[in-house]
Order: sequence, then structure tokens, then C-alpha cells
Amino acid sequence: MRAITITEPGGSGVMQWAEQPDPTPGPGQVLIDVAATAVNRADLLQRRGLYPPPPGSSDVLGLECSGVIAELGEGVSGWSIGDRVCALLTGGGYAEQVVVPAGQVLPVPEGVDLAVAASLPEVACTVWSNVVMAAGLRRGEVLLVHGGGGGIGTHAIQVGKALGAKVAVTASAGKLDYCRELGADLAIDYRSQDFVAEVRGRFGGADVVLDNMGAAYLSRNVDVLSPDGRLVVIGMQGGAKGELNLGKLLAKRGHVLATGLRGRPETGRSGKSTIVAQVREHVWPMIAEAQVRPVVHAEVPITEAARAHEMLDSPDTVGKVVLRIDRH
Repeated sequence: MRAITITEPGGSGVMQWAEQPDPTPGPGQVLIDVAATAVNRADLLQRRGLYPPPPGSSDVLGLECSGVIAELGEGVSGWSIGDRVCALLTGGGYAEQVVVPAGQVLPVPEGVDLAVAASLPEVACTVWSNVVMAAGLRRGEVLLVHGGGGGIGTHAIQVGKALGAKVAVTASAGKLDYCRELGADLAIDYRSQDFVAEVRGRFGGADVVLDNMGAAYLSRNVDVLSPDGRLVVIGMQGGAKGELNLGKLLAKRGHVLATGLRGRPETGRSGKSTIVAQVREHVWPMIAEAQVRPVVHAEVPITEAARAHEMLDSPDTVGKVVLRIDRH
């Protein structure tokens, strides 16, 4: 098979489409003929040598894919060869074939194109595991999403609205209208507006904050929390170390959670299989009922992965960038 290999850590030009050994499914695993994968910010970090894959996982980029099941490992039930699926991966998606635990496989949602389905597993599992499973967002509460124009942000807006929450987002000025089209009740230009003042002025505060910035927003995220509010940190684009005012947090009975997805175990209470099962039960019906839809900025051939990485880095990109694999 062919896959994207990295000659050495660096810019987008270090990626090459080259022959690699064919993978073989082990017990409890399935082999997928990949139709498409999607670019995530973690891929850019890994390419630069800043985000190594967990021990034992593929060093090929790619945290999600879509395609057709080509082979079943021993003991796999509930799936058949030829099924159209998408999957949450620990790595290996930038390839013609990938092996994945059966518990991390999802059917392609009703009405979704096979290639577009590659854009869903990572955002769906990230949003559901954090906003619902960890933070417990409830109907009528206020959800503040930072980075509302990105892949996770565009998905979180729609899921929040489908759950009956009021949704506020921060984004760059050029993406605010799109966030409103997706259902955001309040769209804030993070460069020119104070999100604390805006959210407090409109809603009194936020019950749940989904944050990809980390240190740079920590203090203000605590400021914007409502009583009993929950801050969930899922990224460190604004740095890893910040100062936390425990007095403010105590006064609000606030919670600060920090979670990742890639390094979770396959099984167990907080494992990927548990998250995937919840996404299939709760989010896939939202997609079937058109409450939530994939947001794909562009589809690019896998041989142009460098261009796709540069596209994700662009401030003009809204949603996900999909990499198609053409075997012809």
C-alpha cells in the first residue's frame, strides 16, 4: 500500500506519498480500504515533531478516515466485509489501508458522502466526550466555544443547538456570519471584542466553555463562567502554563477539566470505544435528522497533502479539510 511518510520533522514539504508495508488486522480489529482522511491540527504538530504518536501506534499521520471494510480480524462481530464506515484512529489515516479496533468504527451516517464522512469521527468524538460526557451540558444552558470557525467549533455549535443550549462563539471577523448560519446565538470577534463582557452582557455568563487556547485564555475563561460552570480545555494553542485564580474558581463553584482524545485507552469507562458508541447513539441521529451536518472547506487529493496542511493553517479556512485517496 501507499501512505504519507515524513522524511524528517519540518514544514509541509517533508511529506511524501510512498510505498509502505501492508497492514494486517489482529484480533478485534478491522482492515479498512481508505477512501479519505481529514486534516487535524494534531497532524501539523506531529509533522513538525511536536506531537509524537502514543507508544505502539502507527507513525503515519491521520486521526480519522472513511472507507470500506476489507478484512475482519478474529472475534469481530457486527461488521461485514464491504461495509461503508468511518473510524476514529490513533494514527495511520494518511494511507490506502489502515487497521483499527472494531470498537472505534462507525457506519457512514445516513445521507453523508463517503469521503465527507472522513471529517466526522474526530470532531464528533471530541465534542461529545467533552461537552456532554465530561461537562454535562444541559438544555437551556450557555455553551461558549472558542475557535468557532474550525472543525471542532463548527461541529460544537450545531451539537449545542441540537441539545437545546444557547451557543456563543469566538472567531475571526470573517467567520462570524458562518457561525451564525450554523446556529450561534452570539458570535464574537476575538480580536476586537472582549468575550467575557459580551457573554456576560448577553447571557450573564457561560455554563460550559470549550477551550482550545489553554494558558492564554485561562484567567478570562474563569471570569466568564457562571456559578457551577465547567471549563473544558482541549488544546494549548495559547500556551501550556497559566495562572489559575483559585479564589475566583471557589467563589463560582467552578470546575476546570483538561482532556485529550488520542491518548485514551481503547476500552474502559473513558475509552475510545465508549465514546464512539455514545456518538453513534446520540450524534448520528442528529446528522440523519439534519440538525448537524459536516462542514468541509475543501477536498484535496492525498498527493497534495502539503497544500491541505497549509490550507488548515490559513485563517480563511472554515471547518475541515478532507484528503481523498484515488487508487486509479
